[in-house]
This record gives sequence, structure tokens and C-alpha cells, in this order.
Amino acid sequence: MAFEVAADAYDRFMGRYSVQLSPQLADLAGVRGGQRVLDVGCGPGALTAELVRRLGPAAVAAVDPSESFVAAARERYPGVNVLRAPAERLPFPDHAFDVALAQLVVHFMSDPIAGLAEMARVTRRDGVVAACVWDHGGGQGPLSLFWQAARELDPEVDDESRRAGAREGHLGELFEAAGVREIEETVLSVGLEHRSFEEWWEPFTRGVGPAGAYVASLRAERRAELREICRSLLPSPPFELTPRAWAARGLA
Repeated sequence: MAFEVAADAYDRFMGRYSVQLSPQLADLAGVRGGQRVLDVGCGPGALTAELVRRLGPAAVAAVDPSESFVAAARERYPGVNVLRAPAERLPFPDHAFDVALAQLVVHFMSDPIAGLAEMARVTRRDGVVAACVWDHGGGQGPLSLFWQAARELDPEVDDESRRAGAREGHLGELFEAAGVREIEETVLSVGLEHRSFEEWWEPFTRGVGPAGAYVASLRAERRAELREICRSLLPSPPFELTPRAWAARGLA
């Protein structure tokens, strides 16, 4: 799935959570100086920023299928080799990297097993492949309350809970199917305080991802109804959300 939206819209919608995941995923993968690392599905660059901080731009490459995100990542991180490409067709030779990472991307891959297999292909033997996906299946992701409200309007809505890697143990199963070895699974979590309901709600109106597309598809009165259901489900502001993500790492 390509996100053809402005980078700042993504930053306000999901980037506010994903920047906290980045150092945790990099730690899980053992990213350290002297390595060459690939960020798959980099978006505007939340994880790319952490990799550049640790390794310097020359040691980092990144890919994303969205033209707007590629342009943003190139502008934000000069010196990083940022290319437009899907995970399933990585434009790199075999064994080009020490580590390949995919943060909040596997569930948007058109073929997750093929995408993970490509990550393993471009990683050196015994190099690390790692990924994480929000716990949409367990109802503990940052969008879970939104989708709970959406189900009250439409019980048949695609709430992302059935997407690849979004339930306990599934990310590890995908890694195994892709030929990744010595797989370890864990949970990552973040915490973010929202000072008002509007601060939480407004990014959903920017058309980002399945949630943003769902909001955009509603008539004005249904959108207002969804908004008020969300308000009723959230605590009184300020409130803190502590979403979690399933994570896995293994060897290529």
C-alpha cells in the first residue's frame, strides 16, 4: 500500500507514535556503528532518523513505494540513499546490508512473505532482519479506540486487525515462511500524552492510511457521529495512550 499524502500529515497522524518505536527496533536489531543498514518502507523517515543518528547517512539506505515520502526522506536526510521501491522488489544486490528493518510496514506489504524474503536476500548471511507491527489484532494499537468507534457505525469495517503481523505470533510465522532463521519475538510499547481531544482527532482527518481513508469516505453527518463516539470512549483530557507493537528479529 502506497501512502500518497504529505509527509507532515503522516508525521502528525502516525509519526507521533512511531518515533518512539524507532530506537527500540534499532536496539532489537543490534544496530551499531560500522554496519550498513536498510530501512524498508521508510515513510517520511522516523526510523531513518534513528539509523542516521547511530551510523551516519552514508551507512543508511531506505526505500518506500510512496513518491511523497521518498521526496521527504531525501530532503530530511541528505546523504542517505533513498529509493522508490516496494518491499517485494528491493533494488539492491544480494547480501548488501548487515541489517534490514521494517517498522510498521509488514501489514501494508502486498505480499508480506515475499517482502520479508527480499529483506533476507539483501542481508548478509547471519545478518539481522527485524520488523514490528502495531497490535491491531489484540486491540492494543494506537488506532484501536478509533476502530472500536468505527465498528459501532459499521460492524463490517476493515479495522486492520486481520492484517499481516498484527496479532500475537503471526509476525514470527511470516519470518519463518520467508526463510529467516533463529527468530525471536517480543513486544515494544510507547506512551504519548494528548492534551486535548482535538489534538488526538485532527490527524485522522488528513486522509492517512486505512483510518484516514475511512474518515474521508464518510458523509459529514456520519463523520460527526464517529467523532463523538471516539470522544465518548476516550478519557477526559489530558490523557495518555500506551500502544504496543509486536516485534520479531531473526537471521538471514
